[in-house]
Amino acid sequence: MSAPLPESSLPARKSPRRWPWLLALILLIALGAAIWWHTGRQARPGAAGGMRRGPFGEQQATAVTAAAVRVQTVPVWLTALGTVTPHTLASVMPRVAGLLQSVDFHQGQAVRAGQVLATIDPRPFRIAVEQAQATREQTAAQLAGARSDLQRYETLLGQDAISAQQVADQRATVAQLKAQLDANTAALDNARLQLSWTRITAPVSGIAGLRQVDPGNMVNTSGALGQGASTSSSSGSTTGSGGAAAPIVTIAQVQPIEVSFALPQAEVGELLRQLAAGRHAQVQAWNASDSTLLARGELLAADNQISTSTGTLALRARFANSGLSLLPNQFVNVRVLERSIPDALVVPSTAVAVGANGSYVYVIGAKGSVAVRQVRTGTVWNGRTQVLSGLKPGERVVTAGLDHLREGARVRVVQAASGPAGGNAAPASR
Repeated sequence: MSAPLPESSLPARKSPRRWPWLLALILLIALGAAIWWHTGRQARPGAAGGMRRGPFGEQQATAVTAAAVRVQTVPVWLTALGTVTPHTLASVMPRVAGLLQSVDFHQGQAVRAGQVLATIDPRPFRIAVEQAQATREQTAAQLAGARSDLQRYETLLGQDAISAQQVADQRATVAQLKAQLDANTAALDNARLQLSWTRITAPVSGIAGLRQVDPGNMVNTSGALGQGASTSSSSGSTTGSGGAAAPIVTIAQVQPIEVSFALPQAEVGELLRQLAAGRHAQVQAWNASDSTLLARGELLAADNQISTSTGTLALRARFANSGLSLLPNQFVNVRVLERSIPDALVVPSTAVAVGANGSYVYVIGAKGSVAVRQVRTGTVWNGRTQVLSGLKPGERVVTAGLDHLREGARVRVVQAASGPAGGNAAPASR
């Protein structure tokens, strides 16, 4: 049996590694301290939103933009979706039947009233005029002879050389020939009129549409007939062997031009009173995105009854359309100036916030602190909001940075708002 080893020769025990546990404990204590400090900071009265503290506990102001309450006239615009309609839309149809000899207009170009648009072969109508004229001359010659005989018969009757009955019969012959001459004259005038209709002219001034009929086709008073008539993909009308009719062209009078739209019956009372007094409200036409003003005009007329299905009243406005910015069947956003509110208090719309108790603003006091002020709003126009109550002229309100503010917070105005946000004028609302 071997002797036991001395204690000095025994292997030394390794001490447990405690530093990871100590590190975890330190991190846990630090996290708890951070949470406690943050919670205590929010609980302190001086640490409310908008009151930041510096490294030495001093209060810092929140940077905001502000604007003063202004007094100005606010227009009230009514809005609607409108459809552009031509002042006059004419479908030019032939007035006589014949062979279309020529088309004398440029598609999509402006035409004048009375301008020749197309020509129908005039030769058959010239012949008809010559025939009517010959018939009239023949009747005129017969009438001249009958009148000469009547004059001779009347002389003989005065000499008792002829009976009175012969004179009466001759007078009847003269009257009959005179009536026939009048009929021949009317027939000649009609033949000349038919000949003039072989020159198809523009009934109104306006913009010519696409050509619907090609030269060489037979046309009548219903339009074009035959295989050669053209097909218009834009209008969807087709003429073919079935004898379908098509106008020579359509002319839209677009200067001036009109816009049809409808407004709810509750909004038209003031406009109807203006129309009855002979005043025409200002109307604006804007593009589909409400970003570009296309034309300015005036309210022209209102319908005589309310639509029972929609509860709206149809109205119509007229525009000079000097720049041809409006075209028939175009959809536009219509704004009608119902009235103007003088001496209204207005603030930028960005200054107005909505909470559980309604609309409110942050008013900047003399010492740079803000106070929450409940307001009652009215018309909204061009990025500004009318304030009916709650503010006074000249007071300053916060326009940007409202989310970081609380009652009594100190603020620092970094930029005074000189105008409403956005460059497009938005319509007023009630």
